[in-house]
Amino acid sequence: MQIMITDIVITQHPVSASVPLNYTLTLSCRAIGSSTLQYQWFQSENEEVPGGNLPDLVIAAKKTQVYICRVNDQYSNCVFSEWVKVKVWDILRPAVPVTWTGEPQIVVHPGSLTVKHGEELKLQCTAFGIPAPHYQWYKNGIPVQGETKELLMIKNADKDHNGTYLCSVSNVLEETWTEPADVNIVFPDKATAKRYYATDKVAILIGNLNYSNHPNLIAPMIDVHELANLLQQLGFRVVSLLDLTKQEMLSAIDAFLQLLNRGVYALFYYAGHGYECSGRNYLVPIDAPQPYRRENCLGVQRVMQSMQEKHTALNVVLLDTCRKWYNQGCVPSEIRSLAPLGNTVYGYATSEDAEAYEVQDGERSSGIFTKYLNKHILLPEKVTHVLDQVLEDLGRDPLITGRQVMEIKHTLKDPRALTDDFCNTGHTVELQLRNLYWRQANELPERRLLSFACGVEVELSFFALFSNVMIMYATVKRTPPTAMDCSVNLRSIPVSALCWGRPEGGYR
Repeated sequence: MQIMITDIVITQHPVSASVPLNYTLTLSCRAIGSSTLQYQWFQSENEEVPGGNLPDLVIAAKKTQVYICRVNDQYSNCVFSEWVKVKVWDILRPAVPVTWTGEPQIVVHPGSLTVKHGEELKLQCTAFGIPAPHYQWYKNGIPVQGETKELLMIKNADKDHNGTYLCSVSNVLEETWTEPADVNIVFPDKATAKRYYATDKVAILIGNLNYSNHPNLIAPMIDVHELANLLQQLGFRVVSLLDLTKQEMLSAIDAFLQLLNRGVYALFYYAGHGYECSGRNYLVPIDAPQPYRRENCLGVQRVMQSMQEKHTALNVVLLDTCRKWYNQGCVPSEIRSLAPLGNTVYGYATSEDAEAYEVQDGERSSGIFTKYLNKHILLPEKVTHVLDQVLEDLGRDPLITGRQVMEIKHTLKDPRALTDDFCNTGHTVELQLRNLYWRQANELPERRLLSFACGVEVELSFFALFSNVMIMYATVKRTPPTAMDCSVNLRSIPVSALCWGRPEGGYR
């Protein structure tokens, strides 16, 4: 008896994989149907893989990516395979054997640690595998409930976390185990616990909202203003700037770098349009043309490199901007790597290839990331712990569930906090030069009294709303008895552009 097939049935779904960079991988999909079948692979919901119209898709793994295969027949029926993820690891290890068939290969084993009570405990295991391996962590031979990822992370370690840890790595082909890692939780002597100090604290905040060739934003102006006030409460010298061209951004960053020396806590914040290319983040000046191109924008990693070259004690970069992938085929800007200093923190408003959103509540607009950043930034905790709380609040916000997930990257080895006290011992010369430069950069015009022939006297006073936005007040101080009416109108020549504009887009 012959069975008649009227529907398309997928008999073999592709499988997820974890492979080294540049590994040649084949994803396979098989189906049966009542007529000739056609295949089309996609690397996102709507992006077809060029040339991906065969049951087998051969790729050279360059970056972590998701894939799905559509199968259709001549009657316009179609079905989709399961989504799969190809995770790519750029790890300096010997290449997998030529005869490798996909069994788990552990390339990063967890290492033994001594962790202070209340601090963060992290154990890392990384493995290649086709299908992608499953992880299960064990402590003293007992499975740790819910710990089934490459990274085992415990935020507040206590004595119950003492022990020997192992990770089981398996797929349908084989199971293997990591080397054991001993974890020792210690209680520091509060009387002798090391304290950390800043010789100075300097922050630059840039908010771009009125763009010549891209949708305008609303939130950066308020976000920069509020964050500047909070950082000043922590003792930061704050340079806050709005609507900068590329040349103005370069000049502002150069001036910011002049304020950095050994022992300084440096913070760089940007709110506005941005994008990501080949793992590098780029900030979009207000005069950047369309489309986004590297030569018209500023590379964040280059800014961080310049900060590190000043031998600062802490470097924090906070980016409230999109990280959508653009121009992935371009050659990224070349940056000479520095020795690992263990003092860098990146706080990204969103994850790779995702957007960062701003919301409007009545008359008030703010970036969601900066909203929660401002809520926690005054906490006297290690800066990475502060960002962890921002991440948790962001994850609970129903407005962006499934759309925006914050990301934190850091090499911070010391528990430094933005609330740390100052200590200038041994750095007085640098401090005096910094004070002089700071006074020159923030000098405002003095109050002045204008006298007119009609007998009216008007006083002008000046206030810096931002470092590049000055407000001038005019007050009528004296009017003659013969005056029937007296009012003052101020205008600038040429006319200044307003620093607030109407939004044309809801994301950055």
